[in-house]
Amino acid sequence: MVHYATVATCTLNQWALDFTGNYERIRASIIQAKAAGAKLRIGPELEIPGYGCYDHFLERDTVQHSWEILGKLLEDRELYDILIDTGMPVLHRDTRFNCRVLILNGAIVLIRPKMYLANDGNYREMRWFSPWSRTAETEQMLLPRFIAKITGQRSVTLGDALISTEDACIGVELCEELFTPESPHISMSLDGAEIIINSSGSHHELRKLKRRVELIREATLKCGGIYLYANQKGCDGDRLYYDGSAMILVNGEVLAIGEQFGISDVEVTIATVDLSAVRSFRAAISSRSMQAVRATRYPRVVADISLSAEWINFDHSVRPTNPIEVRFHEPAEEVNLGPACWLWDYLRRSQQGGFFLPLSGGIDSCSTAVIVHSMCRLVVESCKRGDQQTIKDVRRCIGENKAGMEYIPQSPQELAGLLFHTCFMGTQNSSRETRSRAKKLAEAIGSYHIDLDMDSVVLAIVSLFTFVMGATPKYAAQGGSNAENLALQNIQSRLRMLLAYLFAALLPWIRGLHSRSLLVLGSANVDECLRGYFTKYDCSSADLNPIGSIGKSDLRRYIAFARDQMDLPVLAEFLEATPSAELVPYSEDYMQSDEVEMGMSYEELRVFGRLRKIERCGPHSMFTQLLHIWGDDMLPEMIADKVKRFFYYYSINRHKMTTITPAYHAETYSPDDNRFDMRQFLYNSNWSWQFQSIDKVVARIKQREA
Repeated sequence: MVHYATVATCTLNQWALDFTGNYERIRASIIQAKAAGAKLRIGPELEIPGYGCYDHFLERDTVQHSWEILGKLLEDRELYDILIDTGMPVLHRDTRFNCRVLILNGAIVLIRPKMYLANDGNYREMRWFSPWSRTAETEQMLLPRFIAKITGQRSVTLGDALISTEDACIGVELCEELFTPESPHISMSLDGAEIIINSSGSHHELRKLKRRVELIREATLKCGGIYLYANQKGCDGDRLYYDGSAMILVNGEVLAIGEQFGISDVEVTIATVDLSAVRSFRAAISSRSMQAVRATRYPRVVADISLSAEWINFDHSVRPTNPIEVRFHEPAEEVNLGPACWLWDYLRRSQQGGFFLPLSGGIDSCSTAVIVHSMCRLVVESCKRGDQQTIKDVRRCIGENKAGMEYIPQSPQELAGLLFHTCFMGTQNSSRETRSRAKKLAEAIGSYHIDLDMDSVVLAIVSLFTFVMGATPKYAAQGGSNAENLALQNIQSRLRMLLAYLFAALLPWIRGLHSRSLLVLGSANVDECLRGYFTKYDCSSADLNPIGSIGKSDLRRYIAFARDQMDLPVLAEFLEATPSAELVPYSEDYMQSDEVEMGMSYEELRVFGRLRKIERCGPHSMFTQLLHIWGDDMLPEMIADKVKRFFYYYSINRHKMTTITPAYHAETYSPDDNRFDMRQFLYNSNWSWQFQSIDKVVARIKQREA
């Protein structure tokens, strides 16, 4: 006899504190799950208020409004006859928990608090929640009075328990708990839980999804069982992009997986699973049965529902979902899609009128422009599929007076012409090649492009200084000091920021589009941020930066990908060009080069960044590791010099990270000072003790070689 059950896991584009929108998306996903015949539906972590509420979780309003939304779900009879798993903060005995709430037919079945909280990297859950530390224990929780009136329950079970339906047993695991050494799914599976549900708030990082899939695959391959994983998707209010990929696995095989990147608000992933296959798989492993005999015994709560129906045994048209091969995006594809989706969410939710980008002709601003082009491609594809939410958002962004009530964009270039504005801000130091590259790229992607020279504005600033101080600064090539040289470069850089915001404010008015402003985009990459190789308050200061935690090497691979896959041959010129700020006069003897000025290559910066953040290295341990990485090609003294130079410039420029533009989080070695990389910004840049310890190691190596 087979026991086929149809189950659903959901990916929702939730928005922190958007209780109305979050409720509508939750409800829509449940309706879709029911329509597909599912008897179990799970959703993302904290889906009612949105995962990214942060310190708003400390407010009583957030808890109160979450209960109010849960009440609406409980009252809705269209949501009956399906076991629903949803998420919200719960205050119990004056302690706040991150909880899953399982409901069925207008009643609460179980409130399951999170046991192991995410508290590293971008996560700060222990700032807002307490962990439930009592394994396999429960207690009664009194419900708010208005909820008790809806459910007819004065109290409900809260704690670590399994759910027994008429034909299956379900265990709950929350996000971070999967990643712990002693994951709850192990003991739950040994105690008979055939289905494990995991609701997550997991954000995108390059190359991360494969690790997530393999963890779940390994969990079900070792323990046997059905695993449902749900995740949020999109930008819910800050630097993170939650990358969906809701999935259903059985006994180590993936049956279904949702999209990692996309702009739809609701995605429901469905599979028909065989409960009897789980029981057969487990019973065949004698060592598993030996452990199950002495496993922890969980309390169980009853849910009066059958996930499988008896009539299925007599209906040959019903078949279980077959396993699939999971295709993982290459990093270049991730760069193409993740930031593009993040930008679209931010644009439509901020209710601004488009983007403005200073387009320099270099590979960084080129990458930002191509990401916006990718966004336009995704939006046009969604509109052509008839996604009404996307169509509505497009019309609101560009202004219905301009587009018309029935407007639907027909090409990415057409949409970019209304949403995306680029500007080459040249000076006497700019080359014809960069100006030409910027213009060609703008034409290829369809942006509204401006080409201007701002020498008169630069001259006005320098003339004012000369009038006040009686001295005229010169570039180093003209005999000026380093201070003069930097000051003249910074004038150009900072004027570009001022001009960017001026044009962003007034271009929609000039073009007769609407009365809203444009969002200014920045384009400083993660390696330059780490080294501090940019001017504070220059055009790296913007509203958003889609490439701020993406390394130069990944950006170059991305542009090569876009050249070939997006029919943009002009990008070949960007790949061939030498990276240069073009802020000083060009001569036959000297051309400004980023890597020469930094004193290190972008690849070296990538290595420094990963050792500093991911491997948690200070100067001494970084040097000793690099001895073994670079020792065949470089003398110890040279390695020591590079490490010292890196930490010197990192420390004197760290203050720049306190004002850096909010950037899409994509790399584990991002130096973002806001939440991810928490360090001081005033350093003793001499690093005297640390550098002396490096010198001692170098001396010992020399002595040993002698």
